[in-house]
Parts: sequence; C-alpha cells; structure tokens
Amino acid sequence: MQRYVGVDYHRKGSYLTVMDERGRIVREGNVVNTQAAVADFLQRAGCNGQTAAVLEATRNWTVMYDWLEPLVDEVKLAHPLKVKMIADAKIKTDRIDARALAHLLRTELIPEAYVASPEARDVRSVLRQRMFFVRLRTMVKNRIGVLLDRYPDLSTQRPTAELFSQQSLVWLKTVPLKDTDRQLVDEDLQLLETLGQHVARTETLVARLAHDDPRVQLLETIPGIGKFFAVLIAYEVDDVTRFRHEKKFFSYLGLIPSTYASGSRTSHGRLTKQGNKYLRWAFVEAVWPAIRTDASLRAYYEQQKLKHQVNVAKVATARRLATIAYRVLTQHRPYRIEGPRLP
Repeated sequence: MQRYVGVDYHRKGSYLTVMDERGRIVREGNVVNTQAAVADFLQRAGCNGQTAAVLEATRNWTVMYDWLEPLVDEVKLAHPLKVKMIADAKIKTDRIDARALAHLLRTELIPEAYVASPEARDVRSVLRQRMFFVRLRTMVKNRIGVLLDRYPDLSTQRPTAELFSQQSLVWLKTVPLKDTDRQLVDEDLQLLETLGQHVARTETLVARLAHDDPRVQLLETIPGIGKFFAVLIAYEVDDVTRFRHEKKFFSYLGLIPSTYASGSRTSHGRLTKQGNKYLRWAFVEAVWPAIRTDASLRAYYEQQKLKHQVNVAKVATARRLATIAYRVLTQHRPYRIEGPRLP
C-alpha cells in the first residue's frame, strides 16, 4: 500500500506524519534527528512498499533530504512560501505542518522546489563561503578607511592612491598613530590578511571549474562576468532548462518588481527579492564593469537613467545581463559584443 510521509524538520528533532492513500494517518510523532531514528519510525509505520516523502526547503533541509533518499522511493522538496499560500492555518504546530505536507503530497498538490545535485550543492557551499569572506574583507577595509580619516594629513603621505595596494599595506603597518588607533589598525590588518588567505584558497577550485565546465566558458564571454561570477552563475543556476522562459528566470533571481493589481488599476513596487540572493548580487555587481566594456549595455543604462533614478537603471541593466546569460546558456552560444569595445 502507498504511504505518504510529511516531515516538519527542525534542528534538534522532527515531526513525521505517515498517511495511507485514503488520507488516514498511519503513524505520527516526534523523531530524534538521526537517520537510524527516521528509518526505524518509517519501518514501524509499514513504509516497506511504495513510499513518498516531502519536506520544506528550510534551513539545512539537505540533512533530512539525504537521510530520506535511500529510505523511500521518492523525496520531494516543497517551496515554503507556496505551501503557506496553499495550506495556511490560524493554528500552527509541528503536527499540523507535517499533516498538511503529507496531505498535499497525497493529493499531488506539492509546489516543488528545485533540488540541485550533491556535487553542485558542495560547490555552492564553497562559493558562498568565499562571498562571505569577501564581504567581511570589504567591511574590514571600510573600518580601516574610516579610522584613517581621523588623520587628514596622512593622505598626502600615502605611497599610492590605492589604500590597500602592497606598498600602502606596508606603510599602514608603520604609520604613526595614537596608541589605541595603532592597535585597532594592526588587528584589522591581521584580520584582513587572514581573510585574504581564505579567499585565495578557493582560487584553485574556481580555476578548475572554469577550465572544465563549458557553461562557465560561455558565461565568461558576457561583459562584466569574470571567472568567479561565471562559475557562481553556472552552479547556482545548475540546470537552466528548469526555467521555461526568461520571466521565470527573472523571478528566481528576484529581479522583478512587486505588483498589485485590482480591477483596472495596476501598480508596481520594489523588487520582490524572493529568489536566489547570490545570483541577484552577482548580476547587480556585474553592471559597472559591463557598461564600461559594452557600448550597447552602456547605451541601455544611460537610457534607463534618463527615465528613472540611478538605482533603477542599475537593476534594469542587471536584468538585461540576466537575459543575456539565460540565452547564452539555453542556446549554447557565446555572447558577441556589437560594435567596438569601449576603451
């Protein structure tokens, strides 16, 4: 007999509900978060034949997903926001959530979220860690810059205009400051060096992926998309065919405005940002180097800036870059800059 398992996963323990094909609850209860405990619970519920399970894409969902894969015939990952829209409840408990998931699975109403391969998930983890270190490094640099602003006279003594060039870093270690400020700068410089080492350790992986993956090589032909961004986009997108058209891709990036429509009135607001924040960040960050290289993208940006403010023009250009990336990946052909490159 078919069994349907709804899993409400949490950090320390999970609540499982097992339903039969008629919607009757066979077994339910709390389970300690170990694969052995989950396997024992399913076996006691008679999940020896055809069994499907579902859990929501919450934090660290991959742990339970990987446990369930060898234990059941099929595991589905549910989109949490869409599940909430379908099965919202005034009273919310683990039991109610697990029952709702099992019922939606049984009635084939699960709004599925995409599950990347284990290999792609591993690469994503490394790349996201790198971005975290880069953001921290930028914060540390800003702290040092703010501190040095307390000494206006030092700006003329700096060996290079770039504060964090090799020569300037040597100068920063010896420049005379108040004892307290000297200690703060020394600590920040040590942290900056450590973060730089962590970022550098990912260079080998990025270089290997860029060399071996044809998707990365195609993405690198797009202005503003360097080696790291190309690898990031390739592995965050994973299988581009899951997006039926460009608008679905934009929605996944969160690069579409929120919309309110009632009767004959339609209004648009800020970006939804309900998508992949890493991809959205990559395309927005790629705008400035892109418009410095590609004349058509620069013209598009300037056109949008005349109609709207700078930030809106930047997002619109990021969406144009996302369009190019989508077509490059779906059509398997490189991007060619129309006209001469900008100096």
